[in-house]
Amino acid sequence: MQFPLTAFNNVSAANPWTYVIFGLIGFAFGFTLEMSGFGNSRKLAAQFYFTEMTVLKVMFTAIVTAMVLLFGAVSLGILNFNLVWVNETYLASGILGGLIMGVGFIVGGFCPTTSLASASTGKIDGMLFMLGGFVGAFLFGETEKYFDHWYSTAGYFGRVTLDQVFGLPVGVVVLLVVLMALFMFWGSEQLERIVGKRDMSREPKLRLVGAGLLAATALAIVFIGTPTTEEKYDRVSFNRTVEKEQVAFTADEMLSSRQAFVHPGELLKTMADDRLIASIIDVRSEADYNLFHIVNSINLPVADIKSAIPSLLTDQTPNKVYIVVSNDEAAATEAWKILVAESVPNVYILEGGINNWIAVFGNDEDGITPLASAIMDTLQYAFNAALGDRYGCANPSPLLEWEIEFEPKIQLQLKRDKSGGGCG
Repeated sequence: MQFPLTAFNNVSAANPWTYVIFGLIGFAFGFTLEMSGFGNSRKLAAQFYFTEMTVLKVMFTAIVTAMVLLFGAVSLGILNFNLVWVNETYLASGILGGLIMGVGFIVGGFCPTTSLASASTGKIDGMLFMLGGFVGAFLFGETEKYFDHWYSTAGYFGRVTLDQVFGLPVGVVVLLVVLMALFMFWGSEQLERIVGKRDMSREPKLRLVGAGLLAATALAIVFIGTPTTEEKYDRVSFNRTVEKEQVAFTADEMLSSRQAFVHPGELLKTMADDRLIASIIDVRSEADYNLFHIVNSINLPVADIKSAIPSLLTDQTPNKVYIVVSNDEAAATEAWKILVAESVPNVYILEGGINNWIAVFGNDEDGITPLASAIMDTLQYAFNAALGDRYGCANPSPLLEWEIEFEPKIQLQLKRDKSGGGCG
């Protein structure tokens, strides 16, 4: 069986025009920074003295505009937010890093990106700040081994968004953030008028129109709402290689054609293959799981699947395959639908579930007795004791897969990796 692992390598034959577009976007970004005065350390530092709040207004304008456009596209079904990389939250190291960067911003007058813009226009202070950044990066690399465990674990919450933190609908959070930003814009202008002695009557009136459009769009997102799991599922599609040809499948077609189901022999082969990581998700009840489960599987009942989605999306291990397991296929299929709808890649279902696994690898094992039960999604075996994965067939010899014939189904999908962004 061949696994297309080369799909995860960087493709060097990409369209060269892509790099031209990247270059133009970078040039436009730098040009905008310079024209906005972000290459001037005095202008940047003035925000901390409440005399010049352009930096705050520009940054929050960019944030809320991007947020409204992003979640507007999500509400209309144009974009799946689960495919958008969200930086993992490390609260403790994030607070410390924010304090360090904030002090550096006040003292030096730049953030990393604006120092590059300043240095590119020949400003000496921008060059020195950029040099300091390189020195700091070097020192961090040399000393990181002494505190890597702390900053990579302290206050770790994984992929977290504000709607999850406050338990509010996404549209409501978008509206609240927009209203907060508009209040900050108003407040910053009052500070500029009072502290900076600026004549705010000269500010363009068009900014009020922009504020109204942002608020109206955010309100529209509230009323439109975001797609449900069922609506996302209807839009799911897969590209599968069938007889050396790329064929598109809907999620329902993956089920009806049995492309989503892997034979116990293929799961055993995957578990033994050091090129792959088999993550077995057992969606049965805790009682059934304790009676018997496949070695190294985790118990995650169907009712808890959605709560695990953020952590599954955060995991960017490119060669990981998720195999969903139930007593037969009913509960596993339900869980599979949720996982693929929420864009978790490389998810498959164990064909016939635990009952089929035992039939293939442990039908004659002592302590396991077949039952004549026709009840759906129940164990078809009785166990002398709840030994979990200590039964022999829970961890069969990898050599057994050579004795089993099966049609390979696993084809790895390319995972979307994180990208850079932000101020620096």
